[in-house]
This record gives sequence, structure tokens and C-alpha cells, in this order.
Amino acid sequence: MTRNSVLGSLAQCALWAMGLLLLLLTSSCAKLEYVRQAAAGQYDLGTRARNIDELVDERHVDARTRRLLSEVVRIKSFGEQNGLTPTKNYRKYVRVDRDFVVWVTSASDPLRFRSKSWGFPLVGSFTYLGWFSRKDAQAFAKEIRGKGWDVDVRGSAAYSTTGYFEDPVLSTMIREGDAALGSLTNVILHEMTHATFFVRKQSTLNESVANFVGNTLAETYLERTIGADAKETVAYQASQEQIRRRGEAMREAYRTLDLLYGSTKPNEEKLAIKTELLTKLRATLAFKRPINNATLIQYKTYNSGQDELGLLLASCDGSFPRFIRVLKTLETKSWPKDQEKDIGKMILPLVSSNACRAAQ
Repeated sequence: MTRNSVLGSLAQCALWAMGLLLLLLTSSCAKLEYVRQAAAGQYDLGTRARNIDELVDERHVDARTRRLLSEVVRIKSFGEQNGLTPTKNYRKYVRVDRDFVVWVTSASDPLRFRSKSWGFPLVGSFTYLGWFSRKDAQAFAKEIRGKGWDVDVRGSAAYSTTGYFEDPVLSTMIREGDAALGSLTNVILHEMTHATFFVRKQSTLNESVANFVGNTLAETYLERTIGADAKETVAYQASQEQIRRRGEAMREAYRTLDLLYGSTKPNEEKLAIKTELLTKLRATLAFKRPINNATLIQYKTYNSGQDELGLLLASCDGSFPRFIRVLKTLETKSWPKDQEKDIGKMILPLVSSNACRAAQ
């Protein structure tokens, strides 16, 4: 088969699978539209993907992009050595002619931190949805906002199909500046974690684990391959520190508002205090979009339980393969509620039970 026919077959398979999912869904028009655009977006990426080896060897892309793409095999191998599942992902590259590949929508109750979730047969529920078109994302956000929810729409440079399809490296995953290698490494390891570990109906756990693994292993990879003093390592560490500071400011706002929402103050007063606090926070952080409850929940979704995950890794003597094996025991457990926000509750029992000893 020719290269184009192979890609076409893969994309058709993706479209067929998404179409089957359409038939399994409820009659909700919003869900039907969401899956339709997801199928179309996946199909588009599949038809335009090129083998990275060909691009690097034949010099079809600029020298900087070739250099970064040539690192992908090593990054994947490093991830596999640290317990991440080998997949066929990231063997291809797609140039995406926009700043982000998807726009992620999330929603929350405006006077408490309660995420709206969307459920799908086979794959469970999610507290966010990714749209390949910014216009579609904004239209969906307007509809949800009209029902009284706080809604956040943010661009994302990458996404994972968690093993359902072969994910390519996207041009949006390659950032400008010296931090590009560290950022690309982080994204690939983060998304590899999703293909390795996934607990249905537990978005915060899944994203927080992927964030912990990506952040921790990316820095180790840079130190081992180019050195702790390399300009790329230093630039990446500086960018991560900036992200950390922004995240801490977001989490502090979350804590303050959580106390406010639980108080006996009238709702009008709560809303006024909330508006003042978040307006100041947006100005302080020079945040490009409005900040609301949905924005703050997303930061918590991706960064919960980091201390507890650190304790679990330490109990495994720093061994990521053992750490991953222990975490995967959570995939078969039954949880009292969906979308648990307190990740510590899920991780600390693994630490106290010395689960890592059994994983040796």
C-alpha cells in the first residue's frame, strides 16, 4: 500500500470508531456534535501525518524542528525505561497551522467548586471537552454559560487519545526559545503516562499523575542527556518555576474562595468578593483570559496530590517502574464517588501500606 493509502485507512478506522461511538451515545445533540467534530479533527490529523524519520532524513522541515524531532525516539525510550507503556505514538509529525491543536472547555458552579462533567459510553466521564475549532468551543461555552455555569476556554498544544489511536507529534508541541526541548519532553512523557495509567471517571487523578510524571522525568532526562548546566535545561527550569508560581497563586485563590463559598455571607456579597479577587489575580498574573471557578478548578485538576505522589515515589526508592506498577492497582478499584478532588485520599493509603515493597 502507498503511504497515502495507509494513512487514509488509519484515518478511516478512526472515523469508523468515532461513528460507532456516536451510535452508542444518547440522543443529546451537544454530545453528537462533540463526537462528530472529534472524528473530523482526528481524521484531519491522520491524513496529514508524516513519518518523523522521513522528515528528518529528507529535510522537509527546518533544522531546529528536525533537531527536536530527532529527540523523540530517545524521549520515548527514556519513558519506557521508567515504566511507561510502549506505544506506536509519536512516530509521525503534523504541522498544525494554528496556535493550539484543541480548545478545552470546562465549567463549574459559580458559587462552589463543583465541576460539570460529560459522560460517554465505554470511556466514562470527563470534566472537560476538547474542540478542534475555537469557534465551536466558544459556541459551546456560550451555551453552557447561558445555563448559569462559570465556563473556561483554554488552548492546548497537545492531547491524548489514551491509546485509542496513534497520536502524532504536533507542531504546537514545539515552542519557541531554549526551553523547547524540555517542554517537548514533558508533553511526550505526560501523554505517554495517559496511555499507561487511566482510571475511569477520575480526571483529577489522571491529569495530576501525568503532570507529576512529566514534570519529574523531563528534568531528569535533560540532566542526563545534555547536563544540568546546559542553556536548554536552565531555560526549561526557569519556565517551570514561572508555571509553578502561577499555579500556586491560582491554588491560593481557590483556597480563599472555597472558604468564602462555605461561609454564611449572602450570595450577592460572595459574588462581589469573588469578582474583586479574581480581577486582581488576572491583573497580577497578566492572564490573557478571564479567571473564574472553572479556570481555578483546571489548575487544581492538573496539580493535585503532588506532595503525596512525591511520597509514593520516595517509598519506591525513586523507581518509576515500581511507582507506575503501584499506581496501576488503582485502575481496578471501586471508588465511592466520581471525579474525586482529594487525590491525597487515593495515594496516601498506597504509601502507608508499603505497596512499593510488593511491587519490587
